[in-house]
Amino acid sequence: MIPYLALSDTALFTQLNPTEIEQLLTAMKAEIKYYQKDEMIVYEQNEVHELGIIISGTAISSKLNILGKEIIVTHHHSGGYSALLTALSIQRKCPMSIRALEPLTMLSIPRENLFTYYPEQARVHQLFLSNLFDSVAERALELHDRNDCLIMPTVREKVLTLLSSIAKEKQTTSFTIPFNREEMAQYLDVDRSALSRELSAMQKDGIITFHKNFFEIKSKTILR
Repeated sequence: MIPYLALSDTALFTQLNPTEIEQLLTAMKAEIKYYQKDEMIVYEQNEVHELGIIISGTAISSKLNILGKEIIVTHHHSGGYSALLTALSIQRKCPMSIRALEPLTMLSIPRENLFTYYPEQARVHQLFLSNLFDSVAERALELHDRNDCLIMPTVREKVLTLLSSIAKEKQTTSFTIPFNREEMAQYLDVDRSALSRELSAMQKDGIITFHKNFFEIKSKTILR
């Protein structure tokens, strides 16, 4: 059963009430899909023909580099999407794999039904499309933030770029990052041992303090 009330709190259905969401999703022939922990949602280079909205659970996007090393692209949380940009592309295949990190429930909407005209839900559908395009823009900007980290020449600069971005988003200098140490190393595309050494050095230099995935930025210079 589709949890229409819970969906009303997601970005895709902003300004829509549960009744409007139910009527629109019924017209779009949406359905619920379930995935077990570590089950693949999308394989790299697969075609994607549906828009997936995560209702509960988390997933991770990753890809293999030329040397076969897994690189984390992003985490997907409740209210987010799986393969958003690929789902809206007619020709492109998914450039990454998406795997459930825990039991996951996903709402699936066939791509061909996203832009169909629904006369009885015209206003609701217009709001839905506006929210969808806003989500596409947000996803593109998230990838831009990731690229900002990757182009930095040193491990320290990569870490500072990531932490300052999260701090600005959360508007606080103390926060929890969505990665364990291995995932953080993969996200930044650096060696895990090198990352651990640099984090310790940054803490010794008084730039940050941290415990597991909780960080506090001590130097306000990097937030400028």
